[in-house]
Amino acid sequence: WDQKKEGGSALFEHFLGGLHALSTELFLFFAPTVNSYKRFCADSFAPTRISWGYDNRTTAYRVVGHDQSFRIENRLPGADVNPYLAYAAVLAAGIYGIEHELTAPPAFGGNAYEGGQFERVPASLGEAVDKLDRSDRAREIFGDDVIDHYVLHARHEEQAYRDQVTVWELNRYFARI
Repeated sequence: WDQKKEGGSALFEHFLGGLHALSTELFLFFAPTVNSYKRFCADSFAPTRISWGYDNRTTAYRVVGHDQSFRIENRLPGADVNPYLAYAAVLAAGIYGIEHELTAPPAFGGNAYEGGQFERVPASLGEAVDKLDRSDRAREIFGDDVIDHYVLHARHEEQAYRDQVTVWELNRYFARI
């Protein structure tokens, strides 16, 4: 909190800039299962775009409070998240932003579900895994061994899901084929 500005300090801006820059690359740590991605749809109170705003429940990062209560609410993780990994990703992204003096775009005041100018969150576990696997910044922060471990685990999870014949498939195709 910057008393003179009555808003976020430079440190806050850089931390938020890191979150904004690395969110999709570290998204696997916020949405670790196949089912995680079903909640990211418009008007669901789960963010669909990497954006931030003051007291805006449609953005990925909701900034609220003032003085000692000033804080960032990360709205990306769901109930299925490993909180230690989610916190590690948030802190790593924020510290990366501070170290590289990154800044986020201006606060968004509208409906972020309709905010086409912002990057969409990954639509599936596979997309999130690919982004993490290709992220030089994630590898710089966590190291190849850590990233390779979580990428391999998520790829196995995704394959196990694809190998299943669902009730929907049975109901849809049993009588037709």
